Amino acid sequence: MAIRGEALSEDEIARLFTARGPDLAAVCAAADALRRQTVGDSVRYVVNRNINYTNICLHHCTFCAFSKGKLSEELRGPVYDLALEEVARRAAEAWERGATEVCMQGGIHPDYTGETYLSLCRAVKEAAPQMHIHAFSPLEIRHGAASLGMEVGPYLARLKEAGLGTLPGTAAEILDDEVRSRLCPDKLRTHEWLAIVEAAHRVGLRTTATIMFGHMEHPRHWARHLKLLRALQEKTGGITEFVPLPFVSMEAPLYRRGKARPGPTFREAVLMHAVARLALHPVIANIQVSWVKMGESGVRACLAAGASDLGGTLMNESISRAAGASHGQEWAPEQMQRVIEACGRTPQQRTTLYGVPPTGQSLRSFAAPPLLPPVQTPAMRTGRWRAPGDRQPLALDPGT
Repeated sequence: MAIRGEALSEDEIARLFTARGPDLAAVCAAADALRRQTVGDSVRYVVNRNINYTNICLHHCTFCAFSKGKLSEELRGPVYDLALEEVARRAAEAWERGATEVCMQGGIHPDYTGETYLSLCRAVKEAAPQMHIHAFSPLEIRHGAASLGMEVGPYLARLKEAGLGTLPGTAAEILDDEVRSRLCPDKLRTHEWLAIVEAAHRVGLRTTATIMFGHMEHPRHWARHLKLLRALQEKTGGITEFVPLPFVSMEAPLYRRGKARPGPTFREAVLMHAVARLALHPVIANIQVSWVKMGESGVRACLAAGASDLGGTLMNESISRAAGASHGQEWAPEQMQRVIEACGRTPQQRTTLYGVPPTGQSLRSFAAPPLLPPVQTPAMRTGRWRAPGDRQPLALDPGT
């Protein structure tokens, strides 16, 4: 059925996730054959830079080791809130190093409003006018719209006018409220995430879609997640790629309290890519493997099990490393190409929307100069997010 492009049932998808031994090999082989038939042997990647502008967050997601709040003093790194000048500098530096995209996400800072996100877009566009802005999770979109008393659709249209190009489909975790009520109870509910992503598609903003798995959920929850994404894509056609994100447990509060698994097994992680290829065919053609989460050995396995994309080079990566991932913060184009070619596949740089990047940018991306040291602007308490240069030191409460 899957090979013919027919939708699988929840039971059928869940059963695929139980494959072991010869059945596991058969599922991976079928996914790889479907990948070859659908998108060929090219493996695409985008040269980009992550800009995580703040790690202060109002929410208390139990899986998150990145955000800083009253319960996270022991977790990695100091609190910060980047000045717009630093955001602009990083964007300009990324363009000079061959990037075509900046990916911007951060915590839900209590002082941020919808104007903050608009200012971030304008800062990037002023510094690097041709840079594609891939930014703001559906949770950030809800926060920005609500802070201005706006509906999500009109606010997304304002962001698009300010330079936003696409949205990362993060904050999805597991699209099942049974899991979300324990994993991220004060975050978006399933229907809210789907509604915001659909609204983005309606105003002409395409998105990715993710799943974070291997914590407290089960294969049936994975199946429901894939079914919902397929239904959304059949409705709007706005999802560019599906990105499985294995749970990185080491510094996550949920795991430290003994309430989560230590992430998926290697078998489960590879199967997620293979089953996604089968369950989402033909509506989502690009299945991405995260080198940050999987490492080189995992990348090789997933490229042989239906994956066709390696995501971004990520000149800076903070969120996974804060949780304890150990696979580095940048895979330069030279490394991307080496790994892809070692798998017998053809590397191909792409833009965010799977176009061909400008020749000059591709050439710049090879043998790029080292990054300058980033400035992690210390967090400031302002009452409202202020313009650069108008900052007062944040007197953190004890335990913050």
